Amino acid sequence: MIHRILIVDDSPVARKMLKSCLPDDREYEIREAGNGAEGVELYKKFSPDITFLDLTMPVMNGYKTIPEIRKINPDAMIIVLTADIQPKSIAEVISLGAFTLLKKPARKESIQDVIAQVELKINNTVEKI
Repeated sequence: MIHRILIVDDSPVARKMLKSCLPDDREYEIREAGNGAEGVELYKKFSPDITFLDLTMPVMNGYKTIPEIRKINPDAMIIVLTADIQPKSIAEVISLGAFTLLKKPARKESIQDVIAQVELKINNTVEKI
């Protein structure tokens, strides 16, 4: 089950909206970062179960953040949230190692569905060990 969530987005409003979309049936530890560089540092300290990541941010964008997080944890569960849903962007974030990409603003159902997918993947991985 997912307990620790990292949200990396330069928009405080987007971070607040994402938090409001999380399932209500459990408690989470949530950390927030305003850019990719802060996100990488928080990832090292916090070791989240899932990371929600914007692509367009100052200092370090999402495209540069994904490989940095995957250096720390090759199995990191990274969900990209972005308004840029061009086929090239989607292909690039998936090739960099993101689990999936959701279009902003993401619907509550989409956020909850992707959390369920990540939980299923984590549980299947644990069962194989």
